[in-house]
Amino acid sequence: MNFNDKGYTTEQLTELYKAILLPRMIEEKMLVLLRQGKISKWFSGIGQEAIAVGVTAALQQQEWIMPLHRNLGVFTGRNMPLHKLFMQWQGNKEGYSNGRERSFHFGSAPHYVCGMISHLGPQLALADGAALAYKLKGEQKVAVAFSGDGGTSEGDFHEALNTAAVWDLPVIFIIENNGYGLSTPVNEQYRCESLVDKAKGYGMEGIRIDGNNILEVYDTIKGVRDYCISHQKPYFIECITFRMRGHEEASGVKYVPPELFQQWEQKDPVKNFEAWLVNDKRMSTATIAAIKNDTKAYIEAELAIAFEAQNIVPHTEVEVADVYKKVTEHFGATMLHNDAVTYKETGFTSDKKFINAISDALKMSMDQHPQLVLMGQDIAEYGGAFKVTEGMVAVYGKHRVRNTPLCESAIIGTALGLSLEGFKSVVEMQFADFVTVGFNQIINNLAKIHYRWGQNADVVVRMPTGGGVGAGPFHSQSNEAWFAHTPGLKVVYPSAPEDAKGLLIAAINDPNPVMFFEHKALYRSISGPVPNGYYEVPIGKARHIQAGTDISVITYGAGVHWALDYAKNHPNISLDILDLRSLLPLDYDAIAAAVQRTGKVVVLHEDTLTGGFGGEIAAWIGEHCFDQLDAPVMRCASLDTPIPFNIDLEKNFMAYSRLHDVIEKLAGY
Repeated sequence: MNFNDKGYTTEQLTELYKAILLPRMIEEKMLVLLRQGKISKWFSGIGQEAIAVGVTAALQQQEWIMPLHRNLGVFTGRNMPLHKLFMQWQGNKEGYSNGRERSFHFGSAPHYVCGMISHLGPQLALADGAALAYKLKGEQKVAVAFSGDGGTSEGDFHEALNTAAVWDLPVIFIIENNGYGLSTPVNEQYRCESLVDKAKGYGMEGIRIDGNNILEVYDTIKGVRDYCISHQKPYFIECITFRMRGHEEASGVKYVPPELFQQWEQKDPVKNFEAWLVNDKRMSTATIAAIKNDTKAYIEAELAIAFEAQNIVPHTEVEVADVYKKVTEHFGATMLHNDAVTYKETGFTSDKKFINAISDALKMSMDQHPQLVLMGQDIAEYGGAFKVTEGMVAVYGKHRVRNTPLCESAIIGTALGLSLEGFKSVVEMQFADFVTVGFNQIINNLAKIHYRWGQNADVVVRMPTGGGVGAGPFHSQSNEAWFAHTPGLKVVYPSAPEDAKGLLIAAINDPNPVMFFEHKALYRSISGPVPNGYYEVPIGKARHIQAGTDISVITYGAGVHWALDYAKNHPNISLDILDLRSLLPLDYDAIAAAVQRTGKVVVLHEDTLTGGFGGEIAAWIGEHCFDQLDAPVMRCASLDTPIPFNIDLEKNFMAYSRLHDVIEKLAGY
């Protein structure tokens, strides 16, 4: 191994040696603790330390890094207290995730380290978001994302690199090619000769380096960092290395030919660097021994502190309360409670269509929040598929109203990366159906990040949803129930222009991820009075639309208008109508009041019956309001089929085609 110090001082080389030695000695101690049963799992990076250590040392302390399993050197390189790291690995309350996460699945915003998820590829797009924030702020910084050779097979790898290239983002993508994705060798992962060959296909520069040579890693990253900042472009680095342990300790290494361990033992990044320092007379053997003794003492002292930590005592209230970041700011918005609304503080009202109310909310929020970014396919000059953002790019510029490549996962990940730097973002799904491509980012990254390590995801995902427009099974689905099942998300679904504006403003002001459903059939068919001012409608509060004495209809979205229309055409039945407006969190008090008012309940929604959100409402009523019921709770939902294209078939599919039969049946009890 050829070390070229390029004029580094002995002091600099000593610091690099200490930096690479520390994670090696920590790992050796962790393997002992694992055998003793004091930790439950460990992903070893022995043999790969030069990459994480060299990368971290070459960056500024306030540049975001997205590490993975084998990057202990990132955490130690950012000077995170070792006793706190030990507490994290032991699942202790005083760790970085309050005992809620394992091993390296955590982050720390003060140290600019972003916690990984097990789905490795999505972390790459978060670096895009952090880098976009640097670009928008004019800061001379880069973001760095790690991936393994296996992760390059994931679609998120392509999406993140393509987005970084198209948007000219200062991101460094580090690929640790250790030859195996768990047990799968690289010849079963890709067919290109080298992974760095992929860089050219994205229009970015790339280089392949010896990942076991810490000076080569350090020097390369310093130069690449300067390039990314000066050219405002991404860069791809493939680091060739090898892991000397299993994917994790329980998996073993039987699938690896023994001769590979012999070959790579000769390339050990710590031992070779140490030998070079001694042979080049940069350090003496006595100095090396003293550093090792000091490091061992430091590890033992920090471990002793960790062992003193108290066992976790679970508190259900604490766990539930920490799913969301508390909403502390409303940014000057007036709060409207619609059962007794006055518009004195919001200015006069105007009659607006549903779609215009949403546009108004976006415009006012863009004015209110200079660090709010809109992203989505065709939303700039074209104005989006439904023209919600038409004209906005002329006012706010393409840096804030951003057309995206066709990559829902990367854009949602980018939005989360923007949150790391204090930005807000609104991501438009062209159709709610297309969110499936970004499902992982929403469910596993956005929703869980605050509960896992206290980082909020200040992201709104706009979801043009629903049928009634003859668009068929891939443009008309009602998929709100998918997200209402996920703790950490908020799910909002307005039915009226006034609520659409106020709820969207509230969603943007909310520091938590919000899935904001907009029924496409309501965009231009529904109008109503909308306050001209900047106001919020509270998320999690239902609205009592109409008082009645016979049957309570609990619904949301287009269902509200179906119920109102039915009541108008059947004056012999007195319907009480409750518009939920928010599905997560849910207004249980309003639901209980609706049950009490009539004793008979229909839960109405456009989604299919099986697995639809109405089942949750019906179950809750049966459990908590049974003594108030005069009949079984009935659900009125769409057929358990995909939504068809033909208009007559679609009408037959829709829940409203069965509403009369359900109400008649319930009225007969």
